[in-house]
Amino acid sequence: MPHAPQHADVAGAELDTALRGGPFHVALRAAIAARGLPLQRVQHHLARHGVSVGVTSLSYWQQGARRPQRPESLRAVRALEEILRLPEESLIRLLAETGERRPGRPAAVRSYRSLVEASDALRDLLAELGVPLDGGLQSLGHHERVRIGPRRELAGREAQHIVRAHRDGVDRFVAVHHGDPGCVPERMAVRALENCRTGRVLRHHPTGLLVAELLFDTRLRAGESFLFRYGVEDGTAGVSHEYVRAFDPAGGQYALQVRFDADALPARCHRFTQNSPAAPRGGRQELPVSERHRSVHLVEPRVRSGIVGIGWDWE
Repeated sequence: MPHAPQHADVAGAELDTALRGGPFHVALRAAIAARGLPLQRVQHHLARHGVSVGVTSLSYWQQGARRPQRPESLRAVRALEEILRLPEESLIRLLAETGERRPGRPAAVRSYRSLVEASDALRDLLAELGVPLDGGLQSLGHHERVRIGPRRELAGREAQHIVRAHRDGVDRFVAVHHGDPGCVPERMAVRALENCRTGRVLRHHPTGLLVAELLFDTRLRAGESFLFRYGVEDGTAGVSHEYVRAFDPAGGQYALQVRFDADALPARCHRFTQNSPAAPRGGRQELPVSERHRSVHLVEPRVRSGIVGIGWDWE
């Protein structure tokens, strides 16, 4: 038995290294090995947590042959963190961060933890404004135009919404802008452009969130539609690598156009989708960049709950 402590130390060191740098399957395999649990026991513990996952799936996950994607699988990953006595969000973070990373370039994907923190901050800001998340409005159409400036920064965006009230008395919309890492919400500005005016504006510096009321000049009745347009001036962060939009619940048509400065054209662009912040990215499709129009776009005829966006590489 004299070699058991040494073996445990090695396994623990490998686990620490894997949890810091990933990838997900290596960290999962190291965690299972460090705890000395056969996969059948891991499956049994998951069942006690109310999660059903086959031994074959667990084997594929730790080999890197498959990645957890479905909601039930993501529940299993969270349960594994508890079963394997790992830090909270350690496996989920790796699962979210390894989807788009390439050697030689910084990861353009926001970490899962940053998205969770932004979601928590958003709930607090909406509570301060005293409005529910949907605001009593259903989205029929949402068109966004994003501008990338000469320093490769997110310079700003404009949004046009077509909405329908699903209850009487709705007279406002809450716009949310999530700046790039390092942004300064205090220096951002909101512009009411059509059929609305700016009300209260709240900012949360740690997460880069800006939340603004856009007030209508009328109170909508249930079933009535309304069109309005607004913009956000940003330009306060460093180099931008992507623009994402989250939808919950599902909505109508969504169109996103990203326009680049003539002196800052990317090498490549692509669209992507994501079922949730913790899920890996999928639906990747290359988008050609026109030097004449300096823009790319995507259109979702009817958006589903989740995330859709456009990412780009500068080199």
